[in-house]
Amino acid sequence: MTASPVAALTARAQDVSAEIVTDILTLVRQETSSYDLPGLAAGLDLLRELTVHRLGQPDHEHRHPGGECGDTLTLTYTGTGPGHVALVGHYDTVWPTGTLARWEQPEPDGDGREKLSGPGIFDMKTGLAQGIWALKLARESGAPLPTVTFLFNGDEEIGSLSSRPVVEEVAQKADVTLVLEPTAHGAVKTARKGSGIFQVTATGVEAHAGLAPQDGASAITALSEFVLAAAAVAAPEKGTTINTGLIKGGSATNVVAGQATAGIDIRVTSQAEQDRVDAEFDAIKVSDPRVAIDIVRDWNRPPMTLNSASAPLLALAREVARAQGRDLPDTAVGGASDANFVAALGLPVLCGMGAVGDGAHAQGEFIYPDTVPAQTALVAGLLGRLAQPLRG
Repeated sequence: MTASPVAALTARAQDVSAEIVTDILTLVRQETSSYDLPGLAAGLDLLRELTVHRLGQPDHEHRHPGGECGDTLTLTYTGTGPGHVALVGHYDTVWPTGTLARWEQPEPDGDGREKLSGPGIFDMKTGLAQGIWALKLARESGAPLPTVTFLFNGDEEIGSLSSRPVVEEVAQKADVTLVLEPTAHGAVKTARKGSGIFQVTATGVEAHAGLAPQDGASAITALSEFVLAAAAVAAPEKGTTINTGLIKGGSATNVVAGQATAGIDIRVTSQAEQDRVDAEFDAIKVSDPRVAIDIVRDWNRPPMTLNSASAPLLALAREVARAQGRDLPDTAVGGASDANFVAALGLPVLCGMGAVGDGAHAQGEFIYPDTVPAQTALVAGLLGRLAQPLRG
């Protein structure tokens, strides 16, 4: 009996799984911290080189300068059918340059299942390599294929500050967008929280901490009060979380601090919660009236839900997974991604098409390499089904 096209793709992906894993590790070994512009440039050059090595020269290519962020690269490969799919993924990571040298590999699970670990391997360099190989395997199958545009951006972890317009433009030109972020334990992500990045600055009055402390108004003390009050605005039962992740200020230990700043990450599931957070932050008062508080708000990503345009795409992905002999669950998660931007435009998008593993943004993040073939073949099989534009 002849194997089904999806089964054949999965078997082929299994045959070349060692090569896919090699490409994943090649990307991981090039550190690409969101704040290291030389590292990001080298990482994007490597990613382009790897894509061209596996797929040949693109039919269209554009490198969008990122300014103070990593550049965004779009590579388009013309298909044999009228469909057009965007494969989106970021190459920046949260890990500071130099982390790799101190990284330790985790022990296998209790059942001996192998793990591979490294900074950014789960979020999301595995997804990048799997996306490249998915198009390669789909091409080799001889099936009709859509035009595919890869979008690789280097600032997703810090809010897609320069790449958001490019993401939105590419998504609007494509029929569907597949975001190669990691899965949630094998599930695709159809709902994500919206996110806000707030910068709070306290401006006080400097004074000598020993000779005239009463003349000073500590920006650090006031900012500490603000941060504690901000944390109390969180409402986990409503899906609203607030995290102060960065703080800096002062000039010396013997000087009453004249200025201090905090970076606050906010996640919400609805516009109503976003409005409530704004109002409650405005109402926060600090005890020393000589200290001025300034809040710069950036509601970076809108909440994402499974819109009517994306539901048929999810159904199609589940058909491909069933042809592999497995179910494909979907889930809602607290993190945000570039899929939030696409969903907010009312366009079809699926997120979490990448790695299976765990530990995003945590020391020891890992993937299960035995899942790489099936995940790669899932995207490859879906590309084959999208040679014709998706109809809702």
